[in-house]
Amino acid sequence: MDQILSVVKSLQDAVWGVPLIAILVGTGIFVTIRNRLVQIRGFKHSFELISGRYDKPEHKGEITHFQALSAALSATIGTGNITGVATAVAIGGPGALFWMWVTAVFGMAVKFTSCTLAVMYRRIDPDGYVRGGPMYFIELGMRGKWRFVLSYMFAICTAVAALGIGNMVQANSVADGLSSLAGTSGTEWDAYLRWGIGLVIAFMVGLVIVGGIKRIGQVASKLVPFMSIIYVVSALVVLGISYQHIIPAFEMIFKYAFTPLSATGGFVGSTIWITLQQGVRRGVFSNESGLGSAPMAHAAAKVNEPVREGLVASIGPFVDTLVICTMTGLVIIVSGQWNSGLNGTPLTASSFEVVLPKWGSRMVSVGLVLFAYSTIISWSYYGEKGVEYILGRPAVKPYRWVYLVFLPIGAAMKLDLVWGVADILNGLMALPNLIALLALSGVVAAATRKYFGELRSGMHRD
Repeated sequence: MDQILSVVKSLQDAVWGVPLIAILVGTGIFVTIRNRLVQIRGFKHSFELISGRYDKPEHKGEITHFQALSAALSATIGTGNITGVATAVAIGGPGALFWMWVTAVFGMAVKFTSCTLAVMYRRIDPDGYVRGGPMYFIELGMRGKWRFVLSYMFAICTAVAALGIGNMVQANSVADGLSSLAGTSGTEWDAYLRWGIGLVIAFMVGLVIVGGIKRIGQVASKLVPFMSIIYVVSALVVLGISYQHIIPAFEMIFKYAFTPLSATGGFVGSTIWITLQQGVRRGVFSNESGLGSAPMAHAAAKVNEPVREGLVASIGPFVDTLVICTMTGLVIIVSGQWNSGLNGTPLTASSFEVVLPKWGSRMVSVGLVLFAYSTIISWSYYGEKGVEYILGRPAVKPYRWVYLVFLPIGAAMKLDLVWGVADILNGLMALPNLIALLALSGVVAAATRKYFGELRSGMHRD
């Protein structure tokens, strides 16, 4: 196992080296400038859109704006918000949270661009079934034979990545959190508990994913607001009790984003590069900007104006990272547990428990289960879309069974291995999507100028 972990770690560092991080952040900066800070000037209008003000029953699609956003958010608001943030801070120090914010701000523009393209180039079958996502806007929007290489590369990476990012990582984090809560970690009963947790998760997920994106959208639109409010309110209570540590926490975040942090307590120390790398890695894992996953959910929205769906999608990184991940990071820092030597879910649970005894760890466990469950059901749809593009619609049902089988396997695996594989698949999935976003950015920029011009003149199209 140690040899496997060593190989995975090497691949992980190679994939998440300077080139990919530069492309991710660079693409975000580029589309932000090209679309004239669309994530800021269109922010208010984005919330008007999800209110249903512009919804029309005759619009083609399968789910509403709000259901599409909820489905995308249910995939991003997962263990990355609890476990991922804790891992970033435990390895990279408080400064890692700053780089997570950077991925979110520019990630809003990336998600706007990709989801606008997803609606532009989606295909709708005669029965109303929607096919959409990066593989379609790569194939239909780009030129040259090599576009098929990129579209199939994305589809294959998505189908495989869903089994890691949206499946095994989530199940593993739930098992890890519940194992710690039950006090079975390190005992002979731990393996049995983990397998049992995995089987229960698989059953509960199966009940939803058989209904496809419509069922997923319905469940997500109820589950996401509920679980997000509970978690954020709990974090605000912790911050309210520890209010005197909030300003020092922000000072640490900004200081150590650009300054090496030496070993202290259980913290082994961090360089600026490690801090940046951890922040970007976990930020992308959390909000999925640049991965190309959310466009598959937003392509199914009932809308005839692509820019509108892009604006709705841009809210995702704001809610996921700038709100929920920030809450987690601040709780970890103000509680003083960030340098305790703990990592992952136990670190977040300990941070809440220190300030809110008896309730803190239980809330994290419940939040973890809900966050992971919502992510698992949405990522099943993403994986299906990858398989569907390669093998056609008949391959969807067999893939669902494979997806369910991997859940108990992920719950029982070692955390380091699962996270390492997930990081690698994240990077490989992002590459073809980012190339397409850069190549097609002009199409989105032109549509954005036209849309906002008509919006200013009062020409609201149906």
